[in-house]
Amino acid sequence: MTHVPEVLFVCVHNAGRSQMAAALLAHHAAGAVVVRSAGSAPADSINPAVREAMAEIGIDLADATPKKLTTDAVEASDVVITMGCGDACPVFPGKRYLDWQLEDPADLGVAGVRPIRNEIEQRIQQLISELSVPNSGDDQRTRGTMGT
Repeated sequence: MTHVPEVLFVCVHNAGRSQMAAALLAHHAAGAVVVRSAGSAPADSINPAVREAMAEIGIDLADATPKKLTTDAVEASDVVITMGCGDACPVFPGKRYLDWQLEDPADLGVAGVRPIRNEIEQRIQQLISELSVPNSGDDQRTRGTMGT
């Protein structure tokens, strides 16, 4: 049986960058990757501008909620990606750790969130290639609008 890679995205509030990254990876990997996101100090809800920017490309975050970072989530993951926010994340041997330096969308409107979403999209495409999993979300629904 083939191992299904597990990826955890972490930012402080789990209301913007890590939610976008998790949703994009889940969309493009379509079940070929177990995806989680969490925050060290989770917000009460997802940033509305993030929800809108993701809806523009056909990804609905209506059911997404910020979650608390746990040691179990890190331990279960093969790859842990922090979003440039200096989080203290438990370190376990044998895990791959990446830090993506990305602007925090917390105080931005949808126009400011789009470039962050697009940069995350590019990094997700690279990650999928590195994980050697199929990219089943590479269709016109997202490709035609990623440059907005």
